[in-house]
Amino acid sequence: MAQSTYRLAPDAVIVTPQGEVLDYIPDSGAVRVMRDRQGRTVLVDDWGQVVGTVMGDRRRAARRQAPGGYGEEASGNGFDSGVTGAVRDYRDPNYRYGTGADPGFRSVVPPGVERSALPSGLPRDGFQSGLPPADSLPPADGFPQDENDMAALPPDSSMSEPRIQLPPAAAITRKTSAEITALQVFLDREGFSPGVIDGKTGSNVTKAIEAWQQATGETLDPNNTEDILERLRLSGGLPFTTYTITAADAAGPYVASIPEDYAHKAELPHLSFTSVPEMLGEKFHMDETYLRAMNPGVDFTIPGTIVKVINPGAPKTGTVTRILADKARKQVFAYDANGGLVAAYPATIGSSDTPSPSGTVQVDRIALNPGYTYNPKINFKQGNNDKVLTLQPGPNGPVGTVWIALSKPTYGIHGTPEPSKIGKTQSHGCVRLTNWDATELAKMVSVGTVVEFVD
Repeated sequence: MAQSTYRLAPDAVIVTPQGEVLDYIPDSGAVRVMRDRQGRTVLVDDWGQVVGTVMGDRRRAARRQAPGGYGEEASGNGFDSGVTGAVRDYRDPNYRYGTGADPGFRSVVPPGVERSALPSGLPRDGFQSGLPPADSLPPADGFPQDENDMAALPPDSSMSEPRIQLPPAAAITRKTSAEITALQVFLDREGFSPGVIDGKTGSNVTKAIEAWQQATGETLDPNNTEDILERLRLSGGLPFTTYTITAADAAGPYVASIPEDYAHKAELPHLSFTSVPEMLGEKFHMDETYLRAMNPGVDFTIPGTIVKVINPGAPKTGTVTRILADKARKQVFAYDANGGLVAAYPATIGSSDTPSPSGTVQVDRIALNPGYTYNPKINFKQGNNDKVLTLQPGPNGPVGTVWIALSKPTYGIHGTPEPSKIGKTQSHGCVRLTNWDATELAKMVSVGTVVEFVD
């Protein structure tokens, strides 16, 4: 594609990949103008993501709009794009404002953006909001979802007689990354973990909503951003905040990289983080890639640097007397002595080669920041290693920062060095959580806590 000069009509209609209409013309310094293979004008941001496609201008659209207002048009889409056939109008009457022939558009910037938070080029009409503008965060690619993520939910056939029945979550409509992040932060604060906070929907978010509804008896509308923001205000404030990198943060200790082979891991003095962003991602329950995208061009190694982060709130507290690990849902439920659901976490539970236990076991012991002993005679086979290996503690160790040993030997509930894969991959028979979820759970259980595995 060839880059072209940035010259757009002031009333140009720009449609995002999500089917929304931008209500502003992006500044020339914020985007590049290119042509796609169909010859259409496309706006691309600094990350290489498509901001929108120019579909004509509003005056031409008004002249071509078919009778009946915001419906479909039999011979064109109303935006002079050259595409024929019935195409839905991208304008949403719920976001109309103003009067006259051109009602205007307001579908990308969340209602309520404060004047001070608006970047140049956005309308300044006095809205107030708890979310940053949609274009101040990494764009959500269409309907934001990991392409492999829904595999974490069992197919209907495997749940023909479900052991756990939870109130189904409402489908999440097309929301911005900021709105989805707000939902994830709310669930995280409530103790119903969505896994890593990354501004994307998926099965981990759906499972968290269903568990929250089961625990509270309420129904959560994930599409009602105003309600979610109000809940956040009451539980610790806005979902985004800032953090100043300290000298201790920059100093580490860090390791250059974490090898795959356990024999090489055993040679390291510790299995700590590899970078400041990795450390901050875990500190704030964030996906590291999301953290970097929120802070483009930032040097995380300089003390005093202020970065944008998630505001996850305080850990859940309470006393857990029973844990239920649902293998099909890939989710762990924590209950108190009265049978009340205290918390729920997405989990990776066993595999076909190394299945997790069935039935009921108990918590045998709890270790924070544990080392790890690999024994090929009783553990799984890793690489070509045939000797006992001792690996030092650290968040990048095989069991992360927590080991909750179970009464069945070699099995436990533990953390992970790869939080973004929780609920989406398989383990070696144990129950794997994010390090922060495993730590939260470890501080609520005690020796003797019952752990039931549900097939």
